[in-house]
Amino acid sequence: MNADEVASFLHAHPDFFIDHAELLAEMNFSNTHGASAVSLVERQVGLLRDKAKLLEGKLGELIGFGEENDIIAEKVHRLAVDLQGANDMSRAVGALYTHLTGAFTVPCVAVRLWGIAAGDAETAEEFQPVSDAIKLVVNSLQHPYCGPVEGQEAALWFGERSTPIRSLTQIPLREQGFGGACFGLLVLASEDPYRFYSDMGTLYLSRIGDLAAAALLRVVG
Repeated sequence: MNADEVASFLHAHPDFFIDHAELLAEMNFSNTHGASAVSLVERQVGLLRDKAKLLEGKLGELIGFGEENDIIAEKVHRLAVDLQGANDMSRAVGALYTHLTGAFTVPCVAVRLWGIAAGDAETAEEFQPVSDAIKLVVNSLQHPYCGPVEGQEAALWFGERSTPIRSLTQIPLREQGFGGACFGLLVLASEDPYRFYSDMGTLYLSRIGDLAAAALLRVVG
């Protein structure tokens, strides 16, 4: 009888060791932790201990992720409070730049707006002309773009730098959130090629975009 046949027999007769409990005390197994041999019970205890350590590690990771999310949520909340208190475009844009470059440690931030009345702010950098190609791309985004700067025209907004930017995220600014008309773009960029990557989560980026869009629509014009 080979090993597969033994395994099949035990599967077909789950009460075998109940009827022959004395065999369990006689069975020894190699020990993965270094000892020459251990009993079945000792082996099971060892396996359960290893499994407990693995689960403990996974729980620690989940707690870490939760704490990180709490920190990000608090930063977003503080940004929202300052945007809500802004009563003109200068203060709204200033709040964006201050929080994103400060609390969020994003080295490069840019905002461009179009399709809305500029009012007294028509000479502001945020109203510099934007190509139709960018408008078309941004309007087609269903969620923020995250990834390398290659092929992204918005990367040119940051000009020549001693340390070139390597990754960025493009966050559409829309009326009434997702699905609304796009009237601008918020770009965050970094010299770190892994700061913004293609499969990263974009929930908080989208929320920042919604907050920025609501504030700018309120104060511009």
